[in-house]
Amino acid sequence: MTKIYYEADADPSALAGQSVAVVGYGNQGRSWALNLRDSGLAPRVCVRADATRERARADGFDTGEIGEAADADVACVLVPDDAIPKLGLARRDGQLTVVASGYTLAYARYEPPGDLAMIAPRMLGPEVRRCYEEKVGFITAIGVHRDATGTALARTLALAHAIGGLAQGGIELSPAQEALLDLAVEQALSPALTHVNQAFVGALLARGIPLEAVMTELVLSGEVERTYRLLREQGFAGQLEHHSPASQYGQLSRRGVYAALDFAPAMQRVLDDIESGRFADEWDAESEAGHPKLAELKREHAGPAIQAFEADVRRRLGPGAGERR
Repeated sequence: MTKIYYEADADPSALAGQSVAVVGYGNQGRSWALNLRDSGLAPRVCVRADATRERARADGFDTGEIGEAADADVACVLVPDDAIPKLGLARRDGQLTVVASGYTLAYARYEPPGDLAMIAPRMLGPEVRRCYEEKVGFITAIGVHRDATGTALARTLALAHAIGGLAQGGIELSPAQEALLDLAVEQALSPALTHVNQAFVGALLARGIPLEAVMTELVLSGEVERTYRLLREQGFAGQLEHHSPASQYGQLSRRGVYAALDFAPAMQRVLDDIESGRFADEWDAESEAGHPKLAELKREHAGPAIQAFEADVRRRLGPGAGERR
């Protein structure tokens, strides 16, 4: 059975007297640092001498160079995955190093000595702070990659508790499991949903439905995201009762119409690339080259023409549209 950790499983005293460093002050780093401080810890923010350091100072944190995090008993390394190995951050036996994604540990991109663990919020960085302030917390993936001291789990749980990551439960996952799950959503599920959406839009346009109306139905009205909120809060069966009987019948009776379309083989190929490390190698090469393919893909799929079209539609439809006429 999957192990789930809760706040009662954490002992805040596991971090008593230990120094904590937060490396990075972006979306995750700032939220973690603020949450840790509000939970009674005194994290030091270790970042380059740039705007992020100035912001950390403005927020009242003691700041230092990235290399100074090497001396902290606990270091939370909260920069993008491909940047972590390039930091050159040294660590020692007895210390705990924590990352917010399983990627670098799963693919052996960063393996300093001492305890190694993962605390991966299932939440965007700014929401980590917002959920803490709202006192609702969030779900987290928790994984100890190496326990050299015998205290790795206790310290990791205390840290997860301090950022609000056990309030709704912490799922025990290995870094390899978390990386596979995270990348699978991005690479296996998201492209499949995009393909389905494009087919849906094309079918309706061919029947004379205006594109603005289709976009409203899928995105602009907010109905889909609010339905997903009900799905999260009440489950599938619970939210189904908020739909009309005709809607319920239509959804359930047509479930089998796409049964002949087998997405599994394509998804398995994507997952094989992730699990084997081939994607990690590909991304390393792309990163080292300065992201030329990423830039090309963004121009193709999210370039100026698409941005201008979306801005125009959002100007005419959605919150505040009537005020902008």
